[in-house]
Amino acid sequence: MSATRLLVLGIVRGYGRAHGYRVGNDLLSWGADEWANVKWGSIYHALRAGVKAGQLLDHDDVPGRTDYELTERGETEFRQLLRDALRRPEHRPDMLGAALALLPALEREEALELLRERLATCEALRDKATAQLGGWADPPHVRELFGLWESSAAGGAEWTRGLIARLGSGHYAMAGEPGSFGVPGSWARVDP
Repeated sequence: MSATRLLVLGIVRGYGRAHGYRVGNDLLSWGADEWANVKWGSIYHALRAGVKAGQLLDHDDVPGRTDYELTERGETEFRQLLRDALRRPEHRPDMLGAALALLPALEREEALELLRERLATCEALRDKATAQLGGWADPPHVRELFGLWESSAAGGAEWTRGLIARLGSGHYAMAGEPGSFGVPGSWARVDP
C-alpha cells in the first residue's frame, strides 16, 4: 500500500477539489515528509497516477495550474486504503500515520470496528512472538529479534486500546457528526 496515495486522495477528497501545491503544503505541514517519506515528486506522481487510474479528474481551468477532483472510483480506493491502514498493523508507520491523519472520514462505529481488528492482530502477533521467544535456542542472539517483535506488538496493542477508549468516549468529530471534516469537500479552503 502507498501512504502517499492514501494521503493525496484524502486531501483532494477533503477539499473537494485541490491543486498539487495545496496537497503538498498540507502534507508537509503535517510532517509527512518525515513519517511517510512524502516528497514533492511523489505527490505529483500520485496525482498523475490517480488521473491515469480513473481515481482523480484533472481540471486546467486556471492557466498554469491543474486542480484535481476525486471520482467515484477514487472514493472507493480512498476508503479501502483507509480501512486497510487502520486494521492491519505494519512494521512501517506510514500507512497508520496516513490513516490517523484522515481518521474522521470514517463513521465512529466503523473506525472502532477496524481498530478492534487491529488490536486482535497486535495481540496475536505478540502472542506468537512470545511463543517464539520462549522456544528459541540456537543461535541465541536471534531471541532478540523475537523480543523486539513481542515488545513492538505489545506496544501497538496498548496504544490501540487507548485510541479505542478515546474514540469510544466521543473524542474527535467523526463522519456524520457535527464538526467533522469527514464529508468530501468539507475542508476549509485557505489559499497559499
